[in-house]
Amino acid sequence: MQSIERLPGRPDANALFKKNFTGIGELALRPLAIPSDIARLHDWFTRDYARFWSMQDKTRDEVEDFYRGLIGSGHGTAYMGLHDGNPAFLVESYDPGHDQVGEHYQVQPGDRGMHFLVAPAERPLPGFTFAVMRTILEFHFSDPLVQRVVVEPDVRNDKIHVLNRRAGFEYDRIIALREKDAHLAFCTREQYARAIAGETRS
Repeated sequence: MQSIERLPGRPDANALFKKNFTGIGELALRPLAIPSDIARLHDWFTRDYARFWSMQDKTRDEVEDFYRGLIGSGHGTAYMGLHDGNPAFLVESYDPGHDQVGEHYQVQPGDRGMHFLVAPAERPLPGFTFAVMRTILEFHFSDPLVQRVVVEPDVRNDKIHVLNRRAGFEYDRIIALREKDAHLAFCTREQYARAIAGETRS
């Protein structure tokens, strides 16, 4: 992904992208730092709310090995999401042609797969998770090579389906992945723009 904007002199000085939301604050993305981010991720993953992330049984070393492999693969990477400079969510970005989801549909040039996990909230903020979703999608679409974002959420994850549809994702069908039954869904630049325009009018 391209570097969008550097933020010198800030705790998030390595941020690649930022977006401000009224009532929420600044959300930003920086490259995942290994090994310094791993203990935090392991803590998030082992909590019950992260059960759909499918890494609850992983050790800290296994988490580190997974992200070293993803980042070193050449077709995937990970970012730490920041809220006012503090770690608040995780993003995985990958080429679906190198992932099992690509076995279930015809991958097109410009497709990009995405997963995200929000940190456990000490003080829930209304609208925070949707703001995270908007930040992630706009970061991806800031790369002119990305034309469509692909997701495959667990069919049981009702909350994410509501969020995905609100952001413009169109659901295609249910697919059987190795670790879950998942909805296959897509969001183009145009679908996202229409969804946000609708949010603005409502």
